[in-house]
Amino acid sequence: MLPGSTARPARNRLRPLAAAAALALTLLAAPAAATPETAPARTAGTTHTVPLQGIARDAPAGEGRTIAVIPRTPTRAFSLAGISWDDPAADPRLVVTLRTKSQGKWGSWRTIRTTGDRLADTARRGASEPLWMGRSDAVQARVGLLSGDVPRGLRLELVDPGVASVDGKVRSRGAGSRPAIVSRAAWGADESLREADFKYTDTVKVVFVHHTADSNTYSCADSPAVLRSIYRYHVKTNGWSDIGYNFLVDRCGTIFEGRAGGVDKAVRGAHTLGFNTDSMGVAAIGTYTDTAPPAPLLEGLTRVIAWKLGMYGRNPLGQDQLTSGDSASRFAAGTNVRFNVVSGHRDAFVTECPGQALYDNLPRLRRGAAKALGT
Repeated sequence: MLPGSTARPARNRLRPLAAAAALALTLLAAPAAATPETAPARTAGTTHTVPLQGIARDAPAGEGRTIAVIPRTPTRAFSLAGISWDDPAADPRLVVTLRTKSQGKWGSWRTIRTTGDRLADTARRGASEPLWMGRSDAVQARVGLLSGDVPRGLRLELVDPGVASVDGKVRSRGAGSRPAIVSRAAWGADESLREADFKYTDTVKVVFVHHTADSNTYSCADSPAVLRSIYRYHVKTNGWSDIGYNFLVDRCGTIFEGRAGGVDKAVRGAHTLGFNTDSMGVAAIGTYTDTAPPAPLLEGLTRVIAWKLGMYGRNPLGQDQLTSGDSASRFAAGTNVRFNVVSGHRDAFVTECPGQALYDNLPRLRRGAAKALGT
């Protein structure tokens, strides 16, 4: 997941929302885009930001008060949403729910995680997990402050992934023992967004498994657009050099190249705060706290984990040592920590990630990868 402060179970964060009166933010659609006959084969993605300011006049003082937001603000179409704030080290105690309007109909309310699962060692802004909403032209947001202060610079982030000629046409190709991996070019990554230089580590000792805390109902045909949205959110909202994860796997088991630099190299990602060196991060696209991960997803995770560990002679059933590089992780900087070679994000950081349902399947991933490698 899109690491910092202590994460709390999602259910516990939802209960205070019922007690906190919440205001609605409605973002209205701008004029319709070009018709299919005149629309270009490719359009660049964009990020629209909307400041969330002030405290509601009728909201009670203290804990549980509602943050006032701009009631009506025009915007263009978008597909992914999140909120961000100025201080990347801040841990705002917020409950945020969204619903969006698509083709004239409002969807159900959904919750955005705001517990600060910081993935990178550095960030420009603090941000919630991104949430894939599907193509939308308006949104309502309920923002409740559970405790503490309203973070400065709080704003809504609305991401349009743009359109790419590969949308709905992704075909993954494998070679030999290497699994089929959809390249960045194939999912339409805009390479002008990221920093030009790549960072590498010496090896891959540990694989950290994540989930993106995103929608579980996306169409697999939309996976390239989901990838482009997460990529833009990581770079333009969080201020990272590239998408955080080395690989991502959708619910149909398709494996996607994440951070640039070469899928067959030890690219240093931004996936596990304090432990991005000599490790790899792979994220399951979706939320797998209570929802069981589908079999194709688990199979895709197993394939890419086995291949990457096999390149460096690692035993998926074993353990290896990493050194913490950041005291904001579970371990003080400089601490040598032994991890399972296939670990969950929560093993290195205080978080729910990769969700209990997926975390419970880590033994299955270890056994599957070991079998694939003949260990």
